[in-house]
Amino acid sequence: MPILSETHDAVTVITIDRTHRRNALDLTALEELHAAVVAAVDAGARALVLTGAEGHFCAGADLTELEDVSFTERLAEVLQHLAAVPITTIAAISGSCMGLGMQLAVACDLRVVGERARFAVPVAKLGLMVDRWTLDRVARFWGEGAARHMVLTAAVLDGEDAWRLGFAQRRGDLDAALDLARTAAPLAPLSQAGSKLGMNSTPDADHAYAEAFARAWASEDLAEGQRAFGERRSPQFVGR
Repeated sequence: MPILSETHDAVTVITIDRTHRRNALDLTALEELHAAVVAAVDAGARALVLTGAEGHFCAGADLTELEDVSFTERLAEVLQHLAAVPITTIAAISGSCMGLGMQLAVACDLRVVGERARFAVPVAKLGLMVDRWTLDRVARFWGEGAARHMVLTAAVLDGEDAWRLGFAQRRGDLDAALDLARTAAPLAPLSQAGSKLGMNSTPDADHAYAEAFARAWASEDLAEGQRAFGERRSPQFVGR
């Protein structure tokens, strides 16, 4: 199977394992990746780490099987679902993070980047385009100057660029990403899910955020957080 999934202590690690293609995704692997994300959330994972096997995150779409725009349309659905899941998602990036790999990285909430990571959006080399959602996310997370550099000149940026420009929230490998995920996993799920609604740009964002805001302020978790603060202990949040 090209997609591997493993859960420990409420953290699910999803690994792209198509090393013969530097973890580039075809449609079958894309559907397996989506199914793994859905299964992790349904099973109650509190944080998710997305990574690639054997030194590469994802080198892009498998162009040997990319025939028409239908793959891109399905990819957009998978990416937007990943961005919207109500748990913290972290991309653990090493090696190639190109094209579709970059799209996966910007669909995640946070990024942990190794020093040998390489980033590109090489659409101008291939004569194709990515959707507006991707361009918006790349510009937001890299900064517009770096985004235009990559998209318009096919520039390849590195791990130092990712850190310097704020694309990476932590330097390191999968272990560093797991440490970050374990930091996020015990925190208040309603606060995290609601805050993501506020930061993700969607047509109904204001209404959805207002509902999430009210739900958090009326939650059992808020009462638990207040009790734990007064009792000087760690809170036990349950997402209610």
